[in-house]
Amino acid sequence: MPSTELLSRIEAGKAAVLAQAALLHREFGRAQSNWKSDGTRVTPVDIAISENITAALNTRFPSDEFFSEELAGDNPAAASSPTPLHARFAWILDPIDGTNNYALGLAHCAISAGLFENGHPAYGIIYDHSRRTLIHGGPGFGVFDGERPARVSQNKPTHHSLVGFHSPYDDGFAEQGKLIVENYKIRALGSSTLHLAYVANGIIEGVVDHNVKLWDIAAAIPLCLAGGGELHFFNNTNPLPVRTFDLRMKRIQYLAGGAAFCADAKKVLKL
Repeated sequence: MPSTELLSRIEAGKAAVLAQAALLHREFGRAQSNWKSDGTRVTPVDIAISENITAALNTRFPSDEFFSEELAGDNPAAASSPTPLHARFAWILDPIDGTNNYALGLAHCAISAGLFENGHPAYGIIYDHSRRTLIHGGPGFGVFDGERPARVSQNKPTHHSLVGFHSPYDDGFAEQGKLIVENYKIRALGSSTLHLAYVANGIIEGVVDHNVKLWDIAAAIPLCLAGGGELHFFNNTNPLPVRTFDLRMKRIQYLAGGAAFCADAKKVLKL
């Protein structure tokens, strides 16, 4: 049975994420764009959501640790070196995954909060802006798309299978990108969180990504596992269990889906 400590955090986490939905929708497509030192876009809404969720949960659980893609906005020193995780429970936030989409008025973006227990994915909470739906779940709990129980697709992949994929940032992965495009139907939504969340709830059959960092998929990892999916990290980029949070971490390369998709994708990519 799940512990009362875990259950109370799950309910508080869902409430904290949902409380930010109105702000997310109100400023959609009109929030001011700023640029971080790494060249990525950030808006005041990203920072506000990060601060609001952290404050709400910290009030309830002051012994927990909180990490966010926008952590440097609160603590510039956090960007300079990895921060070890010490607490039993840690939250990893991406206040708006898909900030480029959000700022430009493209609907695919999400609020993402991943709960980790002793470094292991325990529960994921994702507010899907485009579908106005809370996707949540974790190992031992199952996956819920709103109120509907959901599962990872276990279909045998074909050339018609929908696969989440972003163009690789590194030309060294161009050949793998070519193989993915040749073997599956591609969906590039501009949100790595939603790619993996849509695997978890069965909307698409798999995902291959060369570009993500931990906060992009921290909430979707427990969803995928809970929905009967697999995650395969390659090039020695497996971030689990999480022992440190590092805003300068190297990019993660992984694929995920049902067992049949993962086996097929590993064969396609010659992994």
